[in-house]
Amino acid sequence: MDLVLDPPRGVAPLCLGMTLDEAIAAAAVSGWGEPRLVRRRDSARASWSLDGVGVQALLESSPTVTAIELWWPGEGRTSGTRVLLDGDDVFATPAGRLFRRATDRGWTVDTSRPEHPVIPGVSLGFTRQTSQEVPRDAEGLPVHVTSVLVGGKGYYDFRCAGRG
Repeated sequence: MDLVLDPPRGVAPLCLGMTLDEAIAAAAVSGWGEPRLVRRRDSARASWSLDGVGVQALLESSPTVTAIELWWPGEGRTSGTRVLLDGDDVFATPAGRLFRRATDRGWTVDTSRPEHPVIPGVSLGFTRQTSQEVPRDAEGLPVHVTSVLVGGKGYYDFRCAGRG
């Protein structure tokens, strides 16, 4: 299965702006099964595991999905589910190459927080940290990203504040 990142719209079949019920129904139609639900007073989260790849629909202080986060399967685990960004396998492509290709597309990659790089104009955020024993680059960061988040338009604009 391929999960295609479509920022700032979502990751099909999940779209930003869906209600929790709509997200659960869309995932069910796609064969994802029943999600694990966490509901709080002002937020909610629906989680699925697709062949080891974690997927979360996040409702952050909103009645609709504000972000979708995907997590790699973990060290030594393989998955038939790929997470793709313009054809690049996010969890299999070395982070340096992934970010260079993003720059080649004309996107600005903010690596001012190396463990949490973002592409603000495209509303993508990445995690490059894990407690697992994984290959690391010269800076001590995992060679590959360990999660990616698709947010709505402007989701990471706060990272650009004060720059320029």
